[in-house]
Amino acid sequence: YARAHAEEFGIDPQLFSEYDFHIHIPEGAIPKDGPSAGVTIATSLISVCTERKVRWDVAMTGEITLRGNVLPVGGVKEKVLAAQRAGVKKMILPAANKKDLIDIPASVKRKMEFVFVEDIKSVFNEALVTPFQPQQKKRRKPGKSSSANLRQSISG
Repeated sequence: YARAHAEEFGIDPQLFSEYDFHIHIPEGAIPKDGPSAGVTIATSLISVCTERKVRWDVAMTGEITLRGNVLPVGGVKEKVLAAQRAGVKKMILPAANKKDLIDIPASVKRKMEFVFVEDIKSVFNEALVTPFQPQQKKRRKPGKSSSANLRQSISG
């Protein structure tokens, strides 16, 4: 998704041709309840490539499709409770998981804000300190962008 929409996010598309991104998830062999870290991984990648920080008080979960749609996940109650214990104030969840809020204690619901999303762009706008402004797709000549800065920091 990041590669297909690189220009839209101000990322030099050549970055993905020049570098391979390896994402290591420690203890990845431990069974999980599905691909619920998809939105988190995508947000992290966009954050690194655009030098836009992720808000510290936000947690998120959701599967992402190749077209950027956010799909529902399991274990929402457990994830919300863990986020609340960690001091998180805002939880980004797939829109299709809205029904799962019935399982969350009222005391937890009062302390947190829940944002329901259908696409990854909505996740970026909620999770990044500096949200993206809507842009029309256009070809532009890459200058000294954040991608160039990333390239420079990778190569030393």
